[in-house]
Amino acid sequence: MAVPDHDADEEIVWEGRYVVAKKRGRWEYVGRSRNIRAAVILAAEDAHVLLVEQFRVPLGRNCLELPAGLIGDDDETPDEDALAAAGRELEEETGYRAAKLEDMGTFYSSPGMVSESFTLVRARKLTKIGDGGGTEGENITVHRVALDALPDFIAAKRNDGCGIDVRMLLLLGQGILAGE
Repeated sequence: MAVPDHDADEEIVWEGRYVVAKKRGRWEYVGRSRNIRAAVILAAEDAHVLLVEQFRVPLGRNCLELPAGLIGDDDETPDEDALAAAGRELEEETGYRAAKLEDMGTFYSSPGMVSESFTLVRARKLTKIGDGGGTEGENITVHRVALDALPDFIAAKRNDGCGIDVRMLLLLGQGILAGE
């Protein structure tokens, strides 16, 4: 009798610095090496939200996203706090500093294929302290978008060939449920 997939041993097929490919029973999936996690930042206030756009190699094009970054990806800070990472990434990517960061929980974006989790962090009391754009080579474009203009903004980006991150559904959800 075959061992059920959830009871099968996990096998590492390949591992790089940031990604690991695994097998368990019939399943093949990927995750982050060294148990690295991500922080995704919801920076919305004054009826606006901060979004970032950057080229994503797996898509071969730019992608519209919430600001985000890896937690503990630096060998010197493997036990980095999710809120500290979120604050750092928000400043690097958008040029905004949050006076208040709130942990909204852990989520999984594609659990049938990827084991990676992310902590959703709400950023409040924002102050612009710089231009953002990320670290060297990231070339991030920052967008501060009015919430009532968001559906049209996302549609225009999609029409321009930009990929749209699944987390944009978080911002569009109420309109989708209302049938808009």
